[in-house]
This record gives sequence, C-alpha cells and structure tokens, in this order.
Amino acid sequence: MSRFSAVPRLSPAQASYALNESGVRFRHATAILCGALLAPSALADEHAGHSEELSPTVITAVAPSSPLTIVTNPKDPRQPVPASDGADYLKTIPGFAMVRNGGTNGDPVLRGMFGSRLNILTNGSMMLGACPGRMDAPTSYISPESYDKLTVIKGPQTVLWGPGSSAGTILFEREPEHFGELGTRVDASVLAGSYGRFDKRVDAAAGGESGYIRVIGNTAHSDDYQDGNNDTVASRYEKWNGDVALGWTPNADTLLELTAGRGDGEARYAGRSMDGAQFLRESLGLRFEQSNIGEILDTVEAQVYYNYADHVMDNYTLRTPSGTGMMAGPMASNVDRRTLGTRIKATWRWADVQLVSGIDAQANEHRERSAMDIDTYKDLPYTKDAGFHNYGVFGELTWYAADRDRLINGARLDRASAKDYRQTIGSGMMTLPNPTAGDTRADTLPSGFIRYEHDLADSPTTLYAGLGHTQRFPDYWELFSPDSGPAGSVNAFDSIKPEKTTQLDFGLQYKTEALEAWASGYVGQVRDYILFNYTPTTMGTTSQAENIDARIMGGELGAAYNFTDNWKADATLAYAWGKNSSDGSALPQMPPLDARFGLTYSEENWSAGALWRVVAAQNRIDQNKGNVVGKDFDKTPGFGVFSLNGAYRINSNWKVSSGVDNLFGKAYAEHLNLAGNAGFGYPANDPQAIKEPGRTLWTKVDMSF
Repeated sequence: MSRFSAVPRLSPAQASYALNESGVRFRHATAILCGALLAPSALADEHAGHSEELSPTVITAVAPSSPLTIVTNPKDPRQPVPASDGADYLKTIPGFAMVRNGGTNGDPVLRGMFGSRLNILTNGSMMLGACPGRMDAPTSYISPESYDKLTVIKGPQTVLWGPGSSAGTILFEREPEHFGELGTRVDASVLAGSYGRFDKRVDAAAGGESGYIRVIGNTAHSDDYQDGNNDTVASRYEKWNGDVALGWTPNADTLLELTAGRGDGEARYAGRSMDGAQFLRESLGLRFEQSNIGEILDTVEAQVYYNYADHVMDNYTLRTPSGTGMMAGPMASNVDRRTLGTRIKATWRWADVQLVSGIDAQANEHRERSAMDIDTYKDLPYTKDAGFHNYGVFGELTWYAADRDRLINGARLDRASAKDYRQTIGSGMMTLPNPTAGDTRADTLPSGFIRYEHDLADSPTTLYAGLGHTQRFPDYWELFSPDSGPAGSVNAFDSIKPEKTTQLDFGLQYKTEALEAWASGYVGQVRDYILFNYTPTTMGTTSQAENIDARIMGGELGAAYNFTDNWKADATLAYAWGKNSSDGSALPQMPPLDARFGLTYSEENWSAGALWRVVAAQNRIDQNKGNVVGKDFDKTPGFGVFSLNGAYRINSNWKVSSGVDNLFGKAYAEHLNLAGNAGFGYPANDPQAIKEPGRTLWTKVDMSF
C-alpha cells in the first residue's frame, strides 16, 4: 500500500512543541532472543498493550509532519526493498539521494548537499567514520530498523543537535520503554530476496514500573547482484549488530538509561580499488531525563556518549589483487576513530513561550596504519594524524504569538578546532615533510535561524518561511583527505576556510480527509563552499580542495488523494539546482529531477500497490569536480522504474509484505555514482557508472507481541 506517513498528524502547534521536546556478543544475544520468540502466545496476549498493531501497508512516500520536519517509523516495510543501512533508507524520502557504492554503504545527499553538511545522530550521539574516502560513511554503521523513530529537519532550521547542519539534521532514535507492570514485548522480522538477500532482526524488552532491559540484534546478508543487463556487479556484503539498553524509571518523570552496542561487517565495492574488510563499531551511552520539574523549568536532559569505529580496507579479502598497476599486490589500510561527546539541555516554559537551551561538546581523534602483503598491518602501531574538538552553546525559542501564529528562532555559538599530527604528507616517492605538523587551527562560528508559521483561518493550510545561517568548520575529509589545498597554499589543513550558508526556506502544508498536499522550497548562498577538484595524472588521480562561492535552490512537492475508501494515489517531486558563482559553472554532484507516482488499493487486512519512479537526465555537470567520495565524470540519461508491492496482515501480531522492484528489469544507473573499478572489469580510461539491480523480488515477515 502506498501511503504518506505511518504516524498520526499533529496540529502545527503540537508539532512545533513535540519537535523541541524531542559487550554482549550478537550471537549470544540472538540465542536469548530466539527463546523469547518461542514464548507461549498466552504471555504475548497478556502484555499485548506494549506493542502496536501491525499496519498492512508498504511505504512508498513520506509527507512532512510539520514545517520542514519529517517523522516516520523506520521499521515499516517500504519500497524499494527495505534498506540495509541509513543512507539506503534515507533515499526513499523526497529530497534525498545517495552517492552509490554498489550493494550497501552509500553516502546520503540532501538537496545536493553532502558530508558534514548533514548532521546525523543516533540516540543523540554522533558516530563518525574513519576512512579518508568515506568508505564507512556514518550511515554505514546504522541499521534503520533497529530504531523506533526517524526525524529529518530540512535546512538550517534547528540549532539543538550540534554544529554545521547547513543542509539538514537527521535523527535516528530509540524510545524509552514503558511498562506499567511486569511484562515483556518482542518485535522481529525476516527478509528474503533476490541475489541471496537475507536479513533477520529481533528487538525484545522486559521490565516493570522501576525499569527495563532491551536487547536488539540484527544480521544482513546479500550476494553480488545482477543489473538489468544480467551483468554481475560486485556488491556482496555481510553485517551484524547487537545493542543493549538498561533503563531505570523510579517514577513516571525520571529516566536513567545505559546503552552499549557492537557491530561488524564486510562489503565489496565495484566502484573502489579496495573493499571494506571490517566495519567494527563499539558504542556506549548514558542519558538522564527529568521532566515536570516545575512551573517554568520543565525538563532537564543530559547525556554522555562514546563511539569507536575500527575500519579495515584491503584488496585481498573479498577480491583477488589485480597483479598489475598500483594495486598489483595485496595491501591493506586500517583506520580508526574515537568520538566522545556530551550534551546538556533544559526546557523552559511560560504562558506563550518555550525555550530549549543548553551546551554540547565533542572530541574525536583519528589514527591510521597500512602495509603491503596480507595482514601485515596488524604488526604495526597506529599513528595519530588528526584530532578535533568542538564546544557549543545553543538556545531555541518558540513563541505562540496567537492561536494560528508561531515564531521559532534559535542561535548557537561554536568553538571548533583541529590539530594536524601528520609528520609527512603524500605517499611513496611523493612523500614530503608536512609544513603544518603539530599545528592547531581554531574558529569561533555563529549560527542561527528564524521561522514564521501561520495557519489559515478558512483553510486547513499552514504557511511558513524561515531564514537560517550556518557557519561550518571543515571536517576531517576536507582537511586531511585532499592531496593539496587552494593554489599557492601549503595544504588543505592550512588554507581551507569554514563554509558559510545562508538559506531561505518556505512552503505550505494542506490536509483534509481526502487530500494531503505539501510544498517546500529553498534558495541559498554558500560562501567558501568546499569543492574537490580531481586531476588525472600518469601516477593516478590527484585531489585538490578549494573554496568557492555557490548559489543553490530547489524544493519538493507532494500530494496524496483518496479517491474512495479503498483507492489512493500519491505523487512526489524533488529538484535541486546549484551554481558555482565563482566561475559560472554548474555545481557538481547535483541529483536530477526525481518524481515518484504511487497507486494503492487497500482492504482492512491487505493492500496492493504500484510505484513508478521517473528520473530526468542530468546534463548540468562540472567534469572531474565534486566531493571527497564522488565527482562528475559524465552526463547521465533519464530513466523510469516500475515496481509492485503488496501486504497482508494475518492478525494483529503478524504481517507479510512483498514486492517486485524494477519489474521490467531496466538497465539504469543513478547520476550520483562511482565509476566502476578496473579490478572488476570496468574500463580503466573510460569511466562507467555502476548500474543498479535488475528485477528484484523480496518478501518480509513482521511479528510483534
């Protein structure tokens, strides 16, 4: 079934209010949870109040729940085939695209903006990848279905969740458990599909009035897929994750929760010269919440978190070394990153005003080691090359000026710094002493926004407009990954300036019983936009980071109409445009116009639907320019992909959903893409985009007690 949202729609005032309110080894955990799955149905019935009835739907589009904010349930099955990582999930939301790697671990793009222009948090913490080429993008460590809620805030329209976020903020969240009396709950799913796809997930909790324990485990597997031409694309992956949460709830207004998690995986990439042989994740977190404190000070929240990524790249675990060229023999690189962060915030309320204020801080360090031959890197010590710190103070105020008018504004100030520990730069015969070895650079960066929302008196319509400004400190990939900085500079660390984005967001939302429609647009200017320029040489390709000025604009449209009680149609449209105003060329790595059309027939316990995705050609490119992951290497033609889906709710606890993606086996490639690597038979001197999967069948079974 095609529908817009799995969550109830809040009134605009409620939505704004809600927005501001807002180890154990996996295999051992799985054995324990399997026992819970086999518990007698009488026990499940006794505690059925702890779970929600499964809806017989397949999600194909999601509408905003309030201005510039999308809230959805990542556990709901959706088309295309349910995602294996965070970026794969986000691409189903209008406005998002993804720099494709192959089968998994792509990099999310919102409105053409990439990297740390997107703040991505899991349970309020930030998981930073370690690969200099973002092979392990932050979303590669996220299993979407293990979270209860996904919130997307488009544009620089919040200051609560850390620095940067010029393009948007993405929150994957797990809700605290609530047991009125001693009880248990179990949620589980199994997904099987073409090309050996097989995913398993179990989410179980037990507790009472005073506390709870929650255990979550999942595995995901896929073999290499075949594209529409029946050619095999190197894309095999294997992943697992396990997480535990212990909560103490001495009363209804107090929560103390300790979390711990671990995961790992491997993935091979048709578009890279190395594969990911290890994606080790370790996470720890502690959070405290106290609500209903007094008449003015309402809530205090505090958390501290630790995340560690240990990533291995090599050319021998999942492929055979080429035997020729720079990657002739086996080689490996091991990088890791430790991130420690904290946040304290308080919510204050007066008659018509709400203020959320607080402080946050984060520190992370990056290390690396590499060697030729198989696993010899394990005998080498790590070398620290970079360290980052950020300290921020923020406040966000909502004024309910009248029954139909709200004014939301926020401001934050960040002190950001980075230290260069590298003694040399370059590699091989091009290794040189590093002129900035031991240097520290720091900036004080202000950000803020103001937004006005108005509900029309004679129409179920909300209008809004917001102006935001964000100054973003360059991230690890922009300071340490390029081979050089702007012309005449020592290196990128010495010379790349912070990015400054000023953006106007505007739109409307309309909702009646039969019709829901929405539109959002933006226009912005980016001073000192950080651009990567790639130059082919006889020794390979060199990268240069530089600052330019850019202009951006675009938007998203959507509508859903109920023809009858059974028939429903929906459509969405997303467009992003950018221009390098420093030289007049197109801003690279912009996704093309993307439209989706859905039609659904539903009864009480089952649904059937169709999804037609139509993507325009992208002719506005700037060849060999882009970001740390991707670059424009060619224009791309448009394409259309047709898919079918269906779902059946067996009873309140069991649901089966199924789909056929790319029904007609279309051979096509996304514009944001990596060129296929010569190690997998792609032409070395004629870049070719990696094609998407051909006809794909999948079936998912959900269970909830």
